[in-house]
Amino acid sequence: MSKTLVIDPVTRIEGHGKVTLQLDDNNNVVDAKLQVVEFRGFERFIQGHPYWEAPMLLQRICGICFVSHHLCGAKALDDMVGVGLKDGIQMLPTPEKMRRLGHYAQQLQSHVTAYFYLIAPEMVFGIEEAPEKRNILGLAEANPELVKRVIELRRWGQELIQAVLGKRMHGISSVPGGVNSNLSEEQRDYFLKGGKDTLSIDQVIDYAQDALNLFYDYHEKHQEEIDGFGVVEALDMCLVDENGDVDYYHGTLKVIDKDKNVVLETDYHNYLDHFSEATEPWSYMKFPYLKALGREAGSVRVGPLARVNVTRRYHTPLAQKALERFHNYTQGKANNMTLHTNWARAIEILHSAELIKELLNDPDLQGEQLIITPEKGAWTGEGIGVVEAPRGTLLHHYRADEAGNMTFANLIVSTTQNNTVINRTVQAVAQDWISGKAEITEGMMNALEVGIRAYDPCLSCATHAMGQMPLKVSLIDKSGRLLDEKYR
Repeated sequence: MSKTLVIDPVTRIEGHGKVTLQLDDNNNVVDAKLQVVEFRGFERFIQGHPYWEAPMLLQRICGICFVSHHLCGAKALDDMVGVGLKDGIQMLPTPEKMRRLGHYAQQLQSHVTAYFYLIAPEMVFGIEEAPEKRNILGLAEANPELVKRVIELRRWGQELIQAVLGKRMHGISSVPGGVNSNLSEEQRDYFLKGGKDTLSIDQVIDYAQDALNLFYDYHEKHQEEIDGFGVVEALDMCLVDENGDVDYYHGTLKVIDKDKNVVLETDYHNYLDHFSEATEPWSYMKFPYLKALGREAGSVRVGPLARVNVTRRYHTPLAQKALERFHNYTQGKANNMTLHTNWARAIEILHSAELIKELLNDPDLQGEQLIITPEKGAWTGEGIGVVEAPRGTLLHHYRADEAGNMTFANLIVSTTQNNTVINRTVQAVAQDWISGKAEITEGMMNALEVGIRAYDPCLSCATHAMGQMPLKVSLIDKSGRLLDEKYR
């Protein structure tokens, strides 16, 4: 007789999901799934709102990566009013650099949160340590100085987001064709030089290296366990610049295979020509894939590991040194080791800090030309925006009628892109840690969550399934007997 093993909820992630395992009589894993059991439906209730509200409303999908949604929506609005890059119009330097500064600040603080608060406890204490110890409070007790630096680093990133976006959460800065404010000299100096109550940018860069040092120490002690954990193949995808290296804010979509051959490179406005999305009855999260390769071969991985696999060179020196070490480890092949996502995330923390320093020293941030005003008749009513969110490639696609009211919205978020590879990881970890074991321990169950947490999934962002939301109503009497059941 088969048995069902359920982890509900998966902990230390954003949103609500569960893992369901099917086991045979000998505890061999027959099937393993990550099931996303919440539904939010932002794509539907934005319809009928004025188009300019889209970046403001849709960023409320998430309280963590809202900057990515805000900027992605803003880029779609640029298209809609006829001042986007698809119209051959280059955004003015000040608004583009302000948007980038906020974007890099979000990547810094989001990665720091995921890496230290959600992922690091297993690095320090081990996967099978008691749950009451392997958490941020246990980490603070074991290494209070590290956690103090983490808190200061995250606060600094949040303060920079507030300075750029106008609010610490759910920003208001981007408007069609630009932004509504620049960065004053006083604000610039606050983040560059620091002070009694805040870090300087050089301290931020120093603190950012804590993440790399933690991974290096962890890897040195547990190399075999880390390298063999949840190894799964997938294509890697991210936005790239004209040199074929990652650009977090803009570029073309590039997909590579395990040998780093280019599978696809295309203008993201053509995404409908290349991608389709499958659905399953057991999850509210869709499964994107490349049409040309089919669902299994055409599924992609996005996020830190994918971006670092794709990228050949950074122009910032410390991150470049870390990137070279990363690539040398796999001798130039794509890295498919799930826990090496944490290595890639640590590299991106450092890279973000260095990019922020460059921008803070750029006088364009004090420029006063903030908006390109659309010409009369430039309205297109349709726009697509793509950015690299901390978790990976994020797409917003909007349409509006002549009155400017939204008629359509499609969001393909990073966690949705990763849906197939996350499920592959759950399968691989379940086979290695649980299949055939006589006794299933709490530590074994936590290993499945460790595999999921490596992707830092945001299930709240990802639940935009096509079709109807099923409704089930059960009528039960006082003794618990089922009298009737209706579905819609």
